[in-house]
Amino acid sequence: MKKILLLAGLLTIFNLALFGQTVEQPRMLHHKETFAVHVPPQEAPQGLTTIYSSLGTDPKNLYNYIDTWLVSGPRSLIGIANFIAMPFTPKSNSHISEVRTAVLWYGDGADQVNLSIYADSKGHPGRLLAGPVTVTKLPKAFTCCQLAIADFASVPVNGGTQYWVVADTPKTGQGSDFLGEWAGAVSPVLMLAGNAAQTGWVAFNGNGLPAGDVLGTVP
Repeated sequence: MKKILLLAGLLTIFNLALFGQTVEQPRMLHHKETFAVHVPPQEAPQGLTTIYSSLGTDPKNLYNYIDTWLVSGPRSLIGIANFIAMPFTPKSNSHISEVRTAVLWYGDGADQVNLSIYADSKGHPGRLLAGPVTVTKLPKAFTCCQLAIADFASVPVNGGTQYWVVADTPKTGQGSDFLGEWAGAVSPVLMLAGNAAQTGWVAFNGNGLPAGDVLGTVP
């Protein structure tokens, strides 16, 4: 069953890759399967404060593994580099120590992804502040609710200022063949429909926010 689900996900990606030949934009995936292997999430380190979070409050439903964003390296099976960034705005001056994301691995290519923290530049990632941190032994696609975790050496951020957590891969070498996805937030559920490569309309959660959290100390 697990191999069948992974194959179904890969076929979805191939359809979207064909669609993306004429429309250059991040690729959001919708899996029709609803079965998942449930694995307890890692506990957050004691002494750290949640600076930002788009994760669910239920440990058994931290993120939406059905509606996801494709994350892939340039040497991946589909031959497309597709990187995703999660915006966050601290409420007050803080120091980031850890980032936890719902980045999942498809089981093909390297079992690793890079996580970094960027400053904002007119609504998108700008200057690199910290990283990349290479995260290995990632949660697998169609599972919930393990997380891909990157530790940082106390990155200072300002309250009320937007920043970005970026998931990407190297351009070449180890890790450039990664194929996976970043699961979406579980709420709110904002339904819309899409038809990729004329394969038929499907309804999916249009919230679109990648799931993850940012931990650290205040100030």
